[in-house]
Amino acid sequence: MGLHRVVVLVLDGFIPFELGIPHRILGRARDAAGRPVYEVVTATTGGPRRVRSDADFAVDVEHGPEALATADTVVVPSSYEGGPMFDEGRTTPEVAAAFAHVRPGTRLVSICIGAFVLAATGALDGRPATTHWVDAERFARVYPRVRLRPDVLYVDDGDVLTSAGVAAGIDLCLHLVRRDFGAAVADDIARRTVVPPHRDGSQAQFVRRAVPEPTDTGTAAARAWALEHLDRPLPLAELARRSAMSVRTFTRRFREETGESPGRWITRQRLEEARRLLEGSDLSVEQVAARCGFGSAQSLRAHMQEVLAVTPTAYRRTFRQAS
Repeated sequence: MGLHRVVVLVLDGFIPFELGIPHRILGRARDAAGRPVYEVVTATTGGPRRVRSDADFAVDVEHGPEALATADTVVVPSSYEGGPMFDEGRTTPEVAAAFAHVRPGTRLVSICIGAFVLAATGALDGRPATTHWVDAERFARVYPRVRLRPDVLYVDDGDVLTSAGVAAGIDLCLHLVRRDFGAAVADDIARRTVVPPHRDGSQAQFVRRAVPEPTDTGTAAARAWALEHLDRPLPLAELARRSAMSVRTFTRRFREETGESPGRWITRQRLEEARRLLEGSDLSVEQVAARCGFGSAQSLRAHMQEVLAVTPTAYRRTFRQAS
């Protein structure tokens, strides 16, 4: 089986940071034997050419739009030169010609306002999607057929995935690695990139207190303690006490700092730990459930079915080799 081939479609006015995300995350992902799991190439419209960025430099792209015909996944980063895609809800002849090369069933991914490009091709019609919150109102006006979710980090709709701005593109690419090759591979590239291994796609784009005041410890210590004790009950009152706050204040501050409720955050951490144990240990499903605080295999199974649409046994069978 060959490498999963990712073709990044770069357009004039691209944002350099976001062009680099798929190359840094997907292009550097490795399996347990140190072998790459993706092949990442860059293509552009109109044939090989120099493509201008929104900064004071350009890049020489060696592949034209025909490379899209070889893709398993097409990634569209941001570009500030959207023209009619931004304002009129229609694609350009160059972009339309490029997307004509994309094979049916190819996975489509956008980063930030790259969603405007996918929407202009019709790929998002009737589907849930997101984009940068700054451009959400304009997006909704120009593309009313898209079921816009303006407040989330990224949306996974199977063969079409979209993300919010900038760092949310990192979250989405890590999500792709996790979906394709399992938590162990995703965690490894996250560690090497020095970024959090997982932020849930439904987490809010705008977190009010991500960075505490210098004299404010916030809820970070309680969260760190919870991660060390996922196998036991984690009542809200105990977490609040460890932060020297009332339950009401703790709940409010927790959401301000993470974008999630304490309960949702804890469940997500338990699921992540379950995924790691299913991939990397010989523990039974019942033992994994106990280690992660789900209490029973039935409870773990229900949570995995709800979030991942897969049973623990099927998840282990799929990703155990990759870990």
